[in-house]
Amino acid sequence: MAVTEAVRPRLASRLRTGSALLGPAFVAAIAYVDPGNVASNVSAGARYGYLLVWVILAANLMAVLVQYLSAKLGLVSGMSLPEALRARLSRPARLAYWLQAEVVAIATDLAEVVGGAIALNLLFDLPLVAGGLITGAVSLTLLAVQDRGGQRTFERVVTGLLAVIAIGFLASLFVEPPSVPDTLGGLVPRFDGTGSVLIAAAMLGATVMPHAVYLHSGLVRDRHGRPDGTRRRRLLRATRADVGLAMLLAGAVNLGMLLLAATNLQGQAGVDSIEGAHHAVAQALGPGVALMFAIGLLASGLASTSVGAYAGAMIMQGLLHKRIPLVLRRLVTLTPAIVVLALGADPSTALVVSQVVLSFGIPFALVPLIRLTADRTLMGADANRRLTTVAAWAVAAVIITLNVVLICLTFTG
Repeated sequence: MAVTEAVRPRLASRLRTGSALLGPAFVAAIAYVDPGNVASNVSAGARYGYLLVWVILAANLMAVLVQYLSAKLGLVSGMSLPEALRARLSRPARLAYWLQAEVVAIATDLAEVVGGAIALNLLFDLPLVAGGLITGAVSLTLLAVQDRGGQRTFERVVTGLLAVIAIGFLASLFVEPPSVPDTLGGLVPRFDGTGSVLIAAAMLGATVMPHAVYLHSGLVRDRHGRPDGTRRRRLLRATRADVGLAMLLAGAVNLGMLLLAATNLQGQAGVDSIEGAHHAVAQALGPGVALMFAIGLLASGLASTSVGAYAGAMIMQGLLHKRIPLVLRRLVTLTPAIVVLALGADPSTALVVSQVVLSFGIPFALVPLIRLTADRTLMGADANRRLTTVAAWAVAAVIITLNVVLICLTFTG
């Protein structure tokens, strides 16, 4: 009895210490549950039922490896991925690299602002332009939290929004549980025609996103600095737990989106758009579940656009060693999204186009990440082992190939 009582305080202390080290991966995980994911996962379930469950699992396993390598780079080298690139690129190459990253950041913001605008339209019948402006303003407020309250406060706020997203998209599974045999059957990798290949590529493209790769290295660096020795070993273990838990939650949300559509929307007309899916959910499961769906989408748009803007600022500072005012930085990526909405572009089409643009940015993030984390002159004893490097290159090859497929099939119809 005395031994148990003595162990409990130590166990509680270790749990508190361990939980205090969690956080950066949960911010990066927002990129994995943004409005682009909602559109692709709901479309996959509505069109193909449980067929592409395996894509969710595969994408999540890939994301775990990619995000851990990004976090490890920041922890071991003391540099974010953009900073490590700046140290190795000439000035013209840095400028070119930043330009492609800036285009990707604009495309990221387009998807996320459009998602927030759609959610506000569903909830309050607001015009899309007004919804986009409100989404941008709220995201600026969230960034101000990071600027004034510090990274830990920002992590807590974003993690709270991640919890809202999870509740919003998983609530339907308790109202109308999916078929367990069909879900397990969906774990067998297969396709059903070109359309299923296209949507699988879109699902993967919406999952592994360039800005999350850039951002995670900087978040970990800012949180922990550049530790060495025993402390580095402990932080690497904590980072693996952080990434594992965050990606598990993000994967569960993505799976929940697909199962929601597979269970309730399969074969229905007009569910390829988020608005159509919301209407179908209301018809199938009632207004309460549809409300939760819209709230989850709103939280997704608000959190992801603020995280995307944060990543954009980190990329600019890392590659160009320049920092611009927060409001100006926000306007750079917000303005194109508002213009697209003001021109009356179809929101679903805008989401698809944004995913295609993001596909161009994937290799520029993944290839240098793998090369840098395998570099012993930079990473020392913590450089990737051969098996890790082989697995990382295999993941990069699959992701890049599917994104090329997405681009080709999108342009060829």
